[in-house]
Amino acid sequence: MTTLTVAGVLLGGALAGCGGASPAPPPPPSAPATASASPAAKKPPTMAPGPAGRTPVFSRRPAGEGAAEKVVALTFDADMTADQGPRAKAGERFDNPELIALLRRLKVPSTVFMTGRWAEEYPAQAKGIGADDLLEVANHSYSHYAFTADCYGLPVVGKDAMARDVERAFSAFRQAGVRNVVPYFRFPGGCYDDAALRALTPANVTAVQWDVVSGDAFATDAGAVAEQVLDGVRPGSLVVMHCTRSAAPVTGEAIGRIVPELRKRGYRFVKVSELMEGRPE
Repeated sequence: MTTLTVAGVLLGGALAGCGGASPAPPPPPSAPATASASPAAKKPPTMAPGPAGRTPVFSRRPAGEGAAEKVVALTFDADMTADQGPRAKAGERFDNPELIALLRRLKVPSTVFMTGRWAEEYPAQAKGIGADDLLEVANHSYSHYAFTADCYGLPVVGKDAMARDVERAFSAFRQAGVRNVVPYFRFPGGCYDDAALRALTPANVTAVQWDVVSGDAFATDAGAVAEQVLDGVRPGSLVVMHCTRSAAPVTGEAIGRIVPELRKRGYRFVKVSELMEGRPE
């Protein structure tokens, strides 16, 4: 399988901007990958492993599984690389609490793909997102370093460290008290290959990509972002956006346009776990 770069140029600037020159810090001992909201919580759906146990990949609701139903999943990447602590201390904001508040006001079920480093930087926000039944938290790696070479200039995680990097993110979620964690993983930059899918097998996750790119990374025109999403959404679509103020400053404004228009068109919003299940409530 060749490296997948679905986001293309539209996300390139943002993803390259998240990179740093230092290697990923050594992870702590491995821990169980997932955490549930409670013992009685419904187990989120996952996909069966691919050939030779490769990590499965989900990008939209497949045909034949309610694909004609007008549902769409909005996902938001909470990006922060392992080496961006000094920038955060200097005042750069990698969070976007106003966007999360807007999703709550509009009652939009959503999935936040969070890096472990983001959860460490904003533990109270991470815990609040995970405590909200409207939202669910998925894994975007600990370091936000690339899982293939030549991925928007991001530093690269070694193959033998990939599963540990994912597990370290889940550990950071637990330490922050994050609930509603689902066993889904998004590759930084959307970049992966066959070797990465094999390396992630021990993490027991389903990789989640997308079929609609919002173009919100470093965008300054909320209308253009909204138009791109509205033009791309189809029944069963999965949209990638960002939850970082510095890298995606107009996402909230775009959501304010996207949500009412899609509802006007008859769409319902669901989390990735509901989209994957194929039978959203």
